[in-house]
Amino acid sequence: MPGLLRGVARTAVVAGTATAVSNRVSRRQQGRWAQQESQQQYQEPPPAAAPPPAAPPPAAPADDMTSKIDQLKQLGDLKAQGVLTEAEFEEQKRRILG
Repeated sequence: MPGLLRGVARTAVVAGTATAVSNRVSRRQQGRWAQQESQQQYQEPPPAAAPPPAAPPPAAPADDMTSKIDQLKQLGDLKAQGVLTEAEFEEQKRRILG
């Protein structure tokens, strides 16, 4: 009978230790997942792509060059801010320069 009692006690200790370790691992995983979720919530979403600006109607020849330069500067600013992609920038630049 003492051997049986010792076996039962050993089984209880092993089962209790396994449960404690399993619970600790689960809590750590949940903590990591919660931390990742909170970091993702605080990150700024990437800027939404705005439609490229429409080309204005043709202006007088003297104003035409000034207006084209201003439009190209605006396009450059939009590209630098990440609003326009390289392809969109090139397409709008071609439209402006004719």
